[in-house]
Amino acid sequence: MSFYKYSWYWVQEGVVKRIIPEVKEKLVEKEEKITNYLDVIFDKTVAFLPNLISAVLVLLIGLWLIKRIGKLADKAMSRKELDYSLRTFLKSLTTIGLRIVLIVTVAGMLGIGTTSFVTILGAAGLAVGLALQGSLSNFAGGVLILIFKPFRVGDSIEAVGQSGDVLEIQIFNTILKTAENKTVILPNGPLSNGTIVNVTRRGSVRTELLLTVSNENNPDTVMRLIESVLDKEELILKDPATKMFLQKIDDGNLVIQVLPHTVPGKGALVKSNLYKKLLIAFRENNILPAKSTTA
Repeated sequence: MSFYKYSWYWVQEGVVKRIIPEVKEKLVEKEEKITNYLDVIFDKTVAFLPNLISAVLVLLIGLWLIKRIGKLADKAMSRKELDYSLRTFLKSLTTIGLRIVLIVTVAGMLGIGTTSFVTILGAAGLAVGLALQGSLSNFAGGVLILIFKPFRVGDSIEAVGQSGDVLEIQIFNTILKTAENKTVILPNGPLSNGTIVNVTRRGSVRTELLLTVSNENNPDTVMRLIESVLDKEELILKDPATKMFLQKIDDGNLVIQVLPHTVPGKGALVKSNLYKKLLIAFRENNILPAKSTTA
């Protein structure tokens, strides 16, 4: 081996001996860092695992409870005979609200900040409430009407300056059909807060007749004749009984008030039939007509 080759061999041998320890030292450092990282991840995973298991259990149990609560609420509303559309809406509203609360609770158990989330939900709810103020008022009115039932479908009512038969009670509106066969859509907000006259609430309608005859007639005879005509009218109800009063004596005439009851929707027909039959009965029985008040 020449001198140069021998010198180069020792140079290489010295470099190798110097580099290998450095590489080993760096590998050991890397290995220690990786081991530390893995230990930290393992420790955090072990520490987080109970919270994760608890959160999953709370989520599953909460979803099951919400489902049960929805069924129980639906049964309770069915026993109260609430409208189907209202039952469905309230059930959905309840379950969705409970699910939101459950999700926020689970997120808090997992360490996720919920303050901002709740703040955003509150702000969004406030904005929606302000934007839909009128609609929410009508919705609240519809809920009150469907729960307390001041009237039902088929009833004849007078409210908000309108009168007619109730065709449909919706969440936001109530639909009426008037005597002129017009469709009237009433918002439930003003309807629930105003005065409602339910003409058919008691299952019958009372109509009024005012009959004027001469005071030369015997009042008892006239009233017995009226009773005989009323007894033959099939549309007049026996219960409640018809009431009759001698209301006043005006300018030599007798004014007799007759208050018969009939089924809803037949008041005008009964009134027309009675006036016609009473006119014929008065003529046949020589009941003197009312005296003229003109000079």
